[in-house]
Amino acid sequence: MYNIQSIIDYFLSKEEMTPKKLQKLLYYAYSWHLVFENESSDELSERLFSERFQAWVHGPVVPAIYHQYKEYGGSPIPRVEDFNLESANFTDETKDVLNQVWEIYGGYNGNELESISHQEKPWLEARGGCSPIELCQTEINDETIFETYGSRL
Repeated sequence: MYNIQSIIDYFLSKEEMTPKKLQKLLYYAYSWHLVFENESSDELSERLFSERFQAWVHGPVVPAIYHQYKEYGGSPIPRVEDFNLESANFTDETKDVLNQVWEIYGGYNGNELESISHQEKPWLEARGGCSPIELCQTEINDETIFETYGSRL
């Protein structure tokens, strides 16, 4: 497992971005890492980081990261200029997952990524019977994440 800040710094070294976009990139990095680094949903021991996502109104959110960057609102968080990929000590597999997530999802803005996550089972299942604007702090289930994205391979 990695410190979530190293994953944040990786994405912010690519470009400045809104907190919403950052949250969704973290979600997709976590999700795809879960798929590629574990054999089955019965034993999900390999996680990218320990923090868990909740099914908030605007999509998957790590609450601590929301509070860390909430001052930015809809404005971009500045780019991290001094990130060193080698000092992050990512495995080659992790680098590959992060690079692929950036290549696939990095071109979308936060609102587009929110829309994508709203159509996917992990967020929908965790929201349950909540209305579209209702506060929800239900954690998104790792097994559902694994099954949903693993089925796309």
